[in-house]
Amino acid sequence: MLLNRLRSFAAALAVTTALAAPVLAAVYGEWGVPLEDMDTAVKPGDDFYMYVNGGWDKRVEIPADRSGYSDGTDIQQRAETDLHEIAESAKTAEPGTLLRKVGDFYASYMDEAAIEKAGLTPLQPTLDAINAIATPADLAKAFADAVIGFGISPFGMYTEADAKKPTAYAVYIYQSGLGLPDRDYYLEDTEENLKYRAAYKAYIEQIFTLAGIADAKVKAEAVYDLELKIAKIHWPAEETRDALKTYNPYSEADLAKESPDFDWPAFLAAADLSKVPNIIVGEKSSIFEMAKLAKSEPLDTWKAYLTFHALDGAAPYLTKAFDDAQFAFNGKTMSGQETQRDRWKRALDIIDENMGEAMGEAYVAKRFPPESKAMMAEMVANLKTALGQMVDEAEWLDPSTKTEAHKKLDLMAVKIGYPDKWRDYTALEIAAGDPVGNILRARRFEWTRNTARIEGPVDKTDWGMTPPTVNAYFNPVNNEIVFPAGILQPPYFDPTADMAVNYGATGATIGHEISHGFDDQGRKYDETGALRDWWTEKDAAAYEAQAKMLVEQFNQYEPLPGVKINGELTLGENIADLAGLAIAYRAYHIALGGKDAPVINGMTGDQRFFLGYAMSWRTKVRDARLRARLASDPHSPAYNRVNGIVRNFGPWYDAFSVPADAKLSLPDASRVKLW
Repeated sequence: MLLNRLRSFAAALAVTTALAAPVLAAVYGEWGVPLEDMDTAVKPGDDFYMYVNGGWDKRVEIPADRSGYSDGTDIQQRAETDLHEIAESAKTAEPGTLLRKVGDFYASYMDEAAIEKAGLTPLQPTLDAINAIATPADLAKAFADAVIGFGISPFGMYTEADAKKPTAYAVYIYQSGLGLPDRDYYLEDTEENLKYRAAYKAYIEQIFTLAGIADAKVKAEAVYDLELKIAKIHWPAEETRDALKTYNPYSEADLAKESPDFDWPAFLAAADLSKVPNIIVGEKSSIFEMAKLAKSEPLDTWKAYLTFHALDGAAPYLTKAFDDAQFAFNGKTMSGQETQRDRWKRALDIIDENMGEAMGEAYVAKRFPPESKAMMAEMVANLKTALGQMVDEAEWLDPSTKTEAHKKLDLMAVKIGYPDKWRDYTALEIAAGDPVGNILRARRFEWTRNTARIEGPVDKTDWGMTPPTVNAYFNPVNNEIVFPAGILQPPYFDPTADMAVNYGATGATIGHEISHGFDDQGRKYDETGALRDWWTEKDAAAYEAQAKMLVEQFNQYEPLPGVKINGELTLGENIADLAGLAIAYRAYHIALGGKDAPVINGMTGDQRFFLGYAMSWRTKVRDARLRARLASDPHSPAYNRVNGIVRNFGPWYDAFSVPADAKLSLPDASRVKLW
């Protein structure tokens, strides 16, 4: 197999000609990994995560105002300092300019005295509209208003390229409507879930009471009981990942005909989506059953539900009593945070969420020089070359499948750092003294921007993340990988660090996103982004057999007592982690140009590569937040994204001379080998 043919550490030692050790001045440690953050008392083959990160884990505490902490948090904090300076100076910028809009948005949220004085008045039009619901059409309109503004509805909705015709847009409708993180919080009677349910009911009652709504306890029980009915209808999280099961195209007329219990035309009209050419229904049975609930449940119950969620959604922009109540439930109870984050930091989050590209250009100018973009482009090119070689060497793939895979890889678009075309916010009205109105107008602005182009060509220049975001993504219908400037910062990406560390950290991240195009769901899309089966039956069966092994492995990991990882839910991300590591390792050796890496601090290039990978995942998270992630997050916990991955990768064993009796060791036949 391919992995057995990759150059091992032992072979590297046999070569006498090596690169000279470079002069490095990394931001983290001399060459990218602070040695004091390791715990060399731990054997790498027993617990590689703690071998690399044990010292860090012992000294780092989660800040009281956060539910978790990682190196990404450091990057976010640096970004907060940069953006804070921009926002403060923007308050006195020339009226009518984009920068002044940022300043007015910021000032509106920071003026707590004005917010206290306004009370519920800014939200009253929304509450009055809900209270006036009298017909099924009114209810349908209110559901659409909740999707666009404050609150939630049983049906989520967004516009995106049609997965079977990616040159045109479609409207996607998916299951939604729950206030707790996942259906299992309502359905599984664990001790923790019973605690969360009681706290949630008390929170609903508290919000009603703060709003001066009569019969708060009775209404809270009614809202919870309605959500319980919704939860019983919902698909499990792992089933919502299926790209084929969740692609169910309808016209508006056919949707209304098959699901007559809900006024779909009124719902779509309220969202400015009347007569759209194509509607994609996701979790079909769930959505149509919830449509029946819209008819069978009393309007008063739905009105209570919509009222609570409107108040809950607007709580951060209302008086201190509402803001504190929401933090006590969502922050403390559900995420384990001890204290609320500083208000100015929350203000920056709000601006980033609602008009993030307005500050993105200034952030990029400070934190992402052209040299970094050029280095990233070279790294991406090496990674794509690496995967191309691995596809060619995959003995289990037929020539026809290899040809299709190369088409997809060759046409995969790459976006690095920031958009080529910045978003135009001219039509967005921002007022210095109206935080609730600013949020509503910003959300309506973005919704209108998306719906206005529904009948036009797909805009491939659009970004789904803002430049300061510490994250990355693969978009299957655009066949593109996207890396905002935020994630391309030290220690994840450091131009002054050792190349091995950069390939182990950022290289593996790039490889992860590239390989999403070939994970268990991404592989179902072709080079144009269309859902099309381009695999031979034999190749698909071989792929699925390896994927099943990975599911079974991750099903055994237990991050919290009694709570195991859902291997089906996390399969796509686990595949991308494993493939991304393998691709990055091959790309690193391509970058070496046939020469051996220098030995630094007694560590070989391969060792530093794997150290960079493990360091990039060092994370601490509170139990309450981890529990929520295990229920609904398709990503495995960081600890398992290291140990659960490296144990499947042959070169890691070679680099650290991992013995067969080490705790992480797997026999070769039990290791997952997709690429």
